[in-house]
Amino acid sequence: MEETNRETKRRLLDGRYLRMARIWAENSYCKRRQVGALVVKDKMIISDGYNGTPSGFENVCEDENNVTKPYVLHAEANAITKLARSHNNSDGATLYVTASPCIECAKLIIQSGIKRVVYGETYRLDDGIRLLERAGIDVVLLDK
Repeated sequence: MEETNRETKRRLLDGRYLRMARIWAENSYCKRRQVGALVVKDKMIISDGYNGTPSGFENVCEDENNVTKPYVLHAEANAITKLARSHNNSDGATLYVTASPCIECAKLIIQSGIKRVVYGETYRLDDGIRLLERAGIDVVLLDK
């Protein structure tokens, strides 16, 4: 009974943080897809990110053919690199992201010490999810 109550509370928190990540995605200037991410540790948001261009670049993610520019950063990468510039670390943290991570972001997640990833929709490729699972990271798809 107590375990079920703990799971229910965790699922409620997961839903709240994922909704916050969706709101954070609205900060993205990308037209094709807006993605948001939050890194949470001990029930505190320690970093956030959304997909977009690097600091100092124009806030235009797509070229004239509506193709994403190669230097656009993913939300997960933005959140993790933001941590590198802070006094926080992500050891044991949970990453909430609106779309499942690609393989490049999965590598960053593994190296950053994040132990759990909760995502809201599946990206067309699942190689990032498979890599995270192979690394022993708890991966959760949280349906709307």
